[in-house]
Amino acid sequence: MLNLTPAQRRFLRAQAHALNPVVLIGDAGLTEAVMKEIERSLDSHELIKIKIAGGGHEQREKMLTEICSTLEAAPVQHIGKTLVIYKAAKKPKLVLPKA
Repeated sequence: MLNLTPAQRRFLRAQAHALNPVVLIGDAGLTEAVMKEIERSLDSHELIKIKIAGGGHEQREKMLTEICSTLEAAPVQHIGKTLVIYKAAKKPKLVLPKA
């Protein structure tokens, strides 16, 4: 899992504010197809929002951890049923603050 400094996390939260969710996780949960779609979205956008339809806070937190550890991404934010995740592209579009 990628680690971010508080300044980088704050910068990414500000960038994500205007974004709409690109992946919706339904009642079936975190399936292989959903993981592939998240990976594709991260490859093309770097910073994405994910909306989760059901489950409690702990279940959503587990999903966030599983997504980030599997895809080597960084959790940026978890508010309600919305997750924000970042993974730098091969040619990064976003320039993160140093510290």
